[in-house]
Amino acid sequence: MGKKQETNPDSEYGEPAQFDPTFNGPMRKRGCTDIICCILFMAVVVGYMAVGALAWLYGDPRHVLYPKNSTGWFCGTQENKDRPNLLYYNILKCATSVNVIATALNGFQCPTTQVCVEKCPTEFGAVLFTDYLKKPAEVFEQSLCVPSLDLAKTDYTVQQIVDKELCPFFYTPTVSVLGRCLPDITLEGTPSWFADVPGLPNTVNETFNTIVNGTGDIVNGFNAKEIGLRIFEDFALSWPWILLGLVIAMVVSMLFLLLLRFTAPVMVWVLIIGLLGAGAYGIWHCYWEYENFKQNSITEVGFTTNFNVYLQVQETWLAFLIILCIVEAIIILTLIFLRTRILIAIALIQESSKAVGHMMSSLLYPLVTFVLLLVCVAYWGATALYLATSGDPIYRVVSLNATTSDCMSLNGTEDCDPQNFTSSSYPDCPTASCIFIKYNDEGFFQRNLFNLQIYNAVAFLWCVNFVIALGQCTLAGAFASYYWAFNKPGDIPMCPLSASFLRALRYHVGSLAFGALILTLVQIARIILEYIDHKTRSAQNPIARFILCCMKCCLWCLEKFIKFLNRNAYIMIAIYGKNFCVSAKNAFKLLMRNIIRVVVLDKVTDLLLFFGKLLVVGGMGVLSFFFFSGRILLPGDTFRTETLNYYWMPIITVVFGSYLVAHGFFSVYNMCVDTLFLCFLEDLERNDGSQQKPYYMSRNLMKILSKSNKTPKRGRNKD
Repeated sequence: MGKKQETNPDSEYGEPAQFDPTFNGPMRKRGCTDIICCILFMAVVVGYMAVGALAWLYGDPRHVLYPKNSTGWFCGTQENKDRPNLLYYNILKCATSVNVIATALNGFQCPTTQVCVEKCPTEFGAVLFTDYLKKPAEVFEQSLCVPSLDLAKTDYTVQQIVDKELCPFFYTPTVSVLGRCLPDITLEGTPSWFADVPGLPNTVNETFNTIVNGTGDIVNGFNAKEIGLRIFEDFALSWPWILLGLVIAMVVSMLFLLLLRFTAPVMVWVLIIGLLGAGAYGIWHCYWEYENFKQNSITEVGFTTNFNVYLQVQETWLAFLIILCIVEAIIILTLIFLRTRILIAIALIQESSKAVGHMMSSLLYPLVTFVLLLVCVAYWGATALYLATSGDPIYRVVSLNATTSDCMSLNGTEDCDPQNFTSSSYPDCPTASCIFIKYNDEGFFQRNLFNLQIYNAVAFLWCVNFVIALGQCTLAGAFASYYWAFNKPGDIPMCPLSASFLRALRYHVGSLAFGALILTLVQIARIILEYIDHKTRSAQNPIARFILCCMKCCLWCLEKFIKFLNRNAYIMIAIYGKNFCVSAKNAFKLLMRNIIRVVVLDKVTDLLLFFGKLLVVGGMGVLSFFFFSGRILLPGDTFRTETLNYYWMPIITVVFGSYLVAHGFFSVYNMCVDTLFLCFLEDLERNDGSQQKPYYMSRNLMKILSKSNKTPKRGRNKD
C-alpha cells in the first residue's frame, strides 16, 4: 500500500510531475514574471523615496533629539554647544499645567523658564528672605540664569528677577536624563533651612516629594548617565573579547552544520531514544508514586482548589500513568511505521550538509540580508522622525495663573516669538509665557502627515518582506543547482549563488514582491487588530475579549501559513521561473502529495537545529560567564575582569550575538533542506532510474528507497 501511494498520489492534489529530457536544474531560459506587481512595487519604492526626500526637506529632528530652552534654541547644538542640559526653573508647573494646556491648546511644553546649562545642579539652592536685600550677583549663579541677563550689569532687583523668572527661585539636586535635569530621587530629605523659604509651600519636603513622585517613573525608566557611562566603559574594555566570542560562535555553528553530514543519524536517534527514555522514566515514576499513595483515595479529599492535595492521592498518579503509557505507545508505533521516512529525512539533512560544504559562500549570504534589512529599518526610522517634526513650530502666549478676565482670555489667542518674547509686554499678566504648542499643519504636506506615516509603515513592511523573499529565492536557486548537478561537484555551475541572485533580480522582482505584499497585508491586519484591542481593552467584556483572542489567533496562524507557502513558492520560482501563483500552487500540491514526508522532515530538522542553537548559545553563554566572571584566567595582564563594572553586560551581549549568528547560519541550512526536499520529491516523480530517466538523488537516498540507476548516460555522482 505504501509504495502504491507514493507512485500514484491522490489526484485531488494534481498529477505528478512529468519527465522532461531538457530539464537539468534551474531554468536558464526564462522571462519576467508578475510584471504588474513589479511595476507597482517600483512605484511604491519611488514614492517611498519621494516621501523621504520631502520629510528631509521639511523635518527637523532636533526637536526630538535635543531639549529646547524657553527662547527656542536647542541645547547642545550651535550657540549652546557647551551647554547640553536643560534646567527647569519650576518643574512643578510641568505637572500642574498639563491638564490646562492640553484642554486649551493641546500643547506639551512645560510653561516655566528653561535654560541650557553645562551641568545639572547637584545640590539644594533657594532665595532666602535675607537675600532680597542683596545684589543679584551675590544671590544667583550666572550659569543658571537666562543668557540675556548679566548679573554684574543688570538694574533689576532680586525681587524683579524672581518675578520675571530670569533666575531660578529654588532648585534641588538633579540628574541628567535624556538631556533634561530631573530631580535626583536617590536623595533622602532636604536641608532644614530650606523649609522656611518664603513663597514655597508649607514644607519643602512636601514640595520635593511632589517633584519626586512626578518624575520618579521617568528617571527610573532610563538608565542614569553614570550607569550608562560605566556600561560604555565595560564595552570599551571588553569589545575585543566579545568579538572573539562571536567569532567562536560562528566557527562552532559552521562546524556543527558541516559535521551533520557524519553525525546526523547518531544525533537524531540519540534524541529519539532520549525522548523515549524520558517517557519510560515518567511511567516508572508515576507507578512509584501510585504505590506510595495507595492508602489515600480521592473520595477522602473531595473538591479543593489546592492542587498539591491531588498529588497525594493514587487516582491522580494512575491518570498520569495511563496518559504517559498512551503517549509512549503512540510514539513507538509512529517510529515503527515512519522509520523509512525518518531515514529519508536524515539522508536529506546529510545531503544538505554536503551542499553547504560545496557552497561555503552561502553561509555568508545572511550578512547581505542583514545589511539590507538594516538599511530598511534605518530609512524607516529616519523618515518617521523627519515626518514627525515637519512644519514650523507654533508658539502661543499662555498664562496659567490668570486672575483677570483679560488675562484668562489671553491663553492661546496670540502667536509669539520665543526669542523676542518679554512678559513686560503683558502688564496684566506677569506670568505670561511663550510656549510651544504644535507644528504647523496648514500646508498640504503638513495636513497629510498622518497618511504619510501610514505609507511609511506599509512601505517599510513590504520592503522588509521583499528583502527576506529575495534572500530565500537566491539561496533556493543556488542549492537547486547543486541537487540537479548529475555529477557532483563537477556539474555544479560556476558561482551558483551570484547567478541565482542576478536571476532573481532580473526576472522575478514582481513575483517576490507579490508574495511579500500578501504577507504584508496579513501583518497589517494583525497590527490593526492589536491596536483595536489596546484601545478598547478597558471597555471589553469577556465575550469581546474571547472574540478578539480568536481573531488574533487566526491571523497568527494565517501569517505562519503564508510564510510557509511563500517559502516553497520562492523555491519553485528559483527552479522553474514561473509566476508566483503558479509556483505556489505547484509547491502546495507537491507537498500535499507527500504530506507525511513533509511533517517528518520538518520535525526532524527542527529538532536538530534547535539542538544546534541550544549547543551554540548555551555553550557560548557558559564560556563567556566563566571568562568575564574571572573563573578563567589569562596569562599575564591581557584582560582582568576586576576592571569591569558590570560583567553581565558582555555576557548578555555574547549570548544575544551568538543567537543571531547561529540563527543566520541555521536559516541558510534550513533553506537548503527545504530546497533539496522539493527537488527530491520532483526527482521521484520525474524519473524512474532507467537509462533515459536516471535519478539525481544521492546513493544513500536511493538505498533507503530501494531504488537505483540502471545504466546512467553519464558518470554517476561520487558523493
